Amino acid sequence: MSPPTSGAPAAPVTGSAVTINNFAFSPAKLKVTVGTRVTWTNQDTDAHTVTSAGSGGPLHSAALATHATYSHTFTKPGTYAYLCTIHPFMTATVEVAR
Repeated sequence: MSPPTSGAPAAPVTGSAVTINNFAFSPAKLKVTVGTRVTWTNQDTDAHTVTSAGSGGPLHSAALATHATYSHTFTKPGTYAYLCTIHPFMTATVEVAR
């Protein structure tokens, strides 16, 4: 029998796609390597943004309508926290490794 996983922090997921659905970014933690182009797709009926948390970050999408996409190529390693400026409780991170 497996131990319950509720309450455990989500492990980072590798890939290059993030879905926005049910007022959440999925995966909430994405791991990529330098040079990866990540694409966010809004599946909600409400508009959302992909915006770097804090000033000076590289993510600055316009409001994404349903099925709209936004892409960014990460060129430097680091951890990039972002949120939806329309719904600031929606947060996630992209971890970029060499």
